[in-house]
Amino acid sequence: QVQLQESGPGLVKPSQTLSLTCTVSGGSIEAHGYDWTWIRQPPGKGLEWMAAIAFSGSPAYNPSLLGRLSISRDTSMNHFTLHLSSVTPQDTAVYYCARRPIATMGLYDLDYWGKGTLVTVSS
Repeated sequence: QVQLQESGPGLVKPSQTLSLTCTVSGGSIEAHGYDWTWIRQPPGKGLEWMAAIAFSGSPAYNPSLLGRLSISRDTSMNHFTLHLSSVTPQDTAVYYCARRPIATMGLYDLDYWGKGTLVTVSS
């Protein structure tokens, strides 16, 4: 029932800010007991947890990306947004948004996913 859809640019230039939005249907991003996550997978690499925002609105960030990362939400539109500043070619990846039941504890214990969107960083 819950569906997530990523949207944003497929190509960004080095030093720019990448902005991606996840639109959620079939469930509220304010529903108790869930947080809403951005993860990514560079080509040939594993998944990397980036950030999440809880049903309460509290954000959390991967410490390795903390200085470049911001997550926010618009409850009236039922979507949440990621901003990644100062991008480099190493930020090229498939970016996913997903839901996580908080009770599962693990950052990668995600029950609903978007299909992902490929973002290429290149000049």
